[in-house]
Amino acid sequence: MPKKTKKITRREWTAADVKELRAHSKAKTPVTKISKQTKRSVPSLRMKASSLGIGLGHQR
Repeated sequence: MPKKTKKITRREWTAADVKELRAHSKAKTPVTKISKQTKRSVPSLRMKASSLGIGLGHQR
């Protein structure tokens, strides 16, 4: 029996999500912690931060 694959669902970034990401960037919160709080993957957080032109994580 073939293994079922997980369906990927994409969530849009709201203004509140972006504001929260900027706050985490300023506080230098570790990316894994942000990922768990926002329920988004680490690569998606890094990509969005890059597109906004902000750094992410405690080691920059």
